[in-house]
Amino acid sequence: MSRRVTPLSIIDAIVADLRLRIYEGVLAQGTALTEAEVAGNYDVARPTAKAAIERLVADALLERGAHKTARVKMLGAEAVRDIYVARSIVESEVVRRLAATATVPPAAVLANTEIVARIPQPATALIAPDMEFHTALVDAMGNTRTSAMYRSLLGEVRLCMTRVQSMELLDNKRIADEHAAILDRIRAGDPDGAARALDTHLAHARELLAADLQHSPGPGF
Repeated sequence: MSRRVTPLSIIDAIVADLRLRIYEGVLAQGTALTEAEVAGNYDVARPTAKAAIERLVADALLERGAHKTARVKMLGAEAVRDIYVARSIVESEVVRRLAATATVPPAAVLANTEIVARIPQPATALIAPDMEFHTALVDAMGNTRTSAMYRSLLGEVRLCMTRVQSMELLDNKRIADEHAAILDRIRAGDPDGAARALDTHLAHARELLAADLQHSPGPGF
């Protein structure tokens, strides 16, 4: 059966639908995604399917070698650690700079308020506001290149977060509390404390996820 999408452009709509299916685990790690399959599923021409696949490769959600079929990216423990290290490099410097002027981003406060409201819900309900929280911190710098650099990581970051939350590796309240601690250190004008709170928060998730992947490195999230 063909999957129907609303043309944003049609390529954008296909990319958005495939991205959602990857995030939800419908397309598991290692799943092959051919141009013919995408073209058939969405009732589009092969060049359109190819363009959608290329976009997802650029977003680091799909991977493929030369002349090979694209597959949903597989993340092992070491890849996860690399992703979190890259995040920490960017986000630690961001919170230092925000704390230097005691600048608390309203969008980050709002995102964590939403997380608090969702504490009783399934862990996966926190994925979207958690992503919004961290993105809001980076965007508060007001530097378009820093924001663009951070967004280049977000596909892989979302894959990590989906695994963490779907496996309920982190307590919902702890996530909210650790976010609040970061905001408190920023508000207090404590750059070193804000960076430590951020690094502790990311390291906790990183090591839990890496350990989970080492013990259960199955083919999908």
